[in-house]
Amino acid sequence: MISRYLDAALHRARYSRPEDGVFCGTVPGLRGVIATAAALEGCRNALAEVIEEWILVRVARGLDIPALGAARVQVRKVS
Repeated sequence: MISRYLDAALHRARYSRPEDGVFCGTVPGLRGVIATAAALEGCRNALAEVIEEWILVRVARGLDIPALGAARVQVRKVS
């Protein structure tokens, strides 16, 4: 479930390379998910780690995780 969500997020990722030459990766719809690296591959790898950590933090806090198309992570609150 999480790996499918991660794949969907990386598929939606947008990369830019500002004038300073560092790649910056974000995922539209995932607020606060951002990574930077000197090379595109490094940026993609860093972005994958950020997404995983973002998911785990939201699950730990009982926060909803927005669906990415058919990819969903259900957060259930423990009673």
